[in-house]
Amino acid sequence: MSRPQITQAMIDAYDEYTHLTLDRRGFMEKLTKLAGTSAAAAAIAPLLAANSARAAIVPEDDTRLHTEDITYPGENAEMKGYLARPADAQGPLGAVIVIHENRGLNAHIRDVARRMALEGFVALAPDFLSPLGGTPEDEDQARQMFRQLDRDQTVANGVATVAFLEDHDGTNGRVGAVGFCWGGGMVNQLAVNAPALDAAVAYYGAQPDAEEVDQISAPLLLHYAGLDERINAGIEDYRDALDAAGKEYTIHVYEGVNHAFNNDTSEARYDKEAADLAWQRTVDFLKENLA
Repeated sequence: MSRPQITQAMIDAYDEYTHLTLDRRGFMEKLTKLAGTSAAAAAIAPLLAANSARAAIVPEDDTRLHTEDITYPGENAEMKGYLARPADAQGPLGAVIVIHENRGLNAHIRDVARRMALEGFVALAPDFLSPLGGTPEDEDQARQMFRQLDRDQTVANGVATVAFLEDHDGTNGRVGAVGFCWGGGMVNQLAVNAPALDAAVAYYGAQPDAEEVDQISAPLLLHYAGLDERINAGIEDYRDALDAAGKEYTIHVYEGVNHAFNNDTSEARYDKEAADLAWQRTVDFLKENLA
């Protein structure tokens, strides 16, 4: 059986469903119109969505790593998280907060944390749904839960995560953050609200308000997808504000790729060439700033 043809309009519909106001029923109706039949839509939908079965690039039991589920103090409540670090570390390491998409702390983000730990960092993937009980198995439920989060409390929990890693006995006190989609927006908010943050990497994340940019002290590395019109609409204002405030930043736009191009569990949107290049740039940037 040949692979169904996936168009940009289908990918855009999925983005509308996962990030804006389109519900599951509306998405499937729209996808059916685009695909021609309900059977074709049913075949295409899983290719647009993330597939947790493809999440483990680095095995959970990789002997090169020490991994554990932890809890630590948030702003007003306990935070859950997944901590990964090299098993053979000979001294303190730079720390990296790995911030999830709007699906919460799932298998893919845990795997990204392991990948980051293999690069020589203490990597912590927080569960920002902790105040609501933590990330559920059902991704649609998780997406709905993000609407219930208190924005100020969520940012404060991110700031508390920076403080936790600053004082962690396995780190050198220098803390960076990398986030994807919702997490990319959270990295931008951390850059604004956490003066102790030493490096910030945002993948296709919503930009902060221009009047907040002056509060940023960390150097920024900003990755954007060329076809991501929704997020890219804010690039120029962000660039102008960063220039006006004299901030240190680098912007990369990867032409011809979609939002979530780094997520290798999403077959339709993942782009290996862009993802590999962005990852190497990210690792180099974090090593430069967290040593």
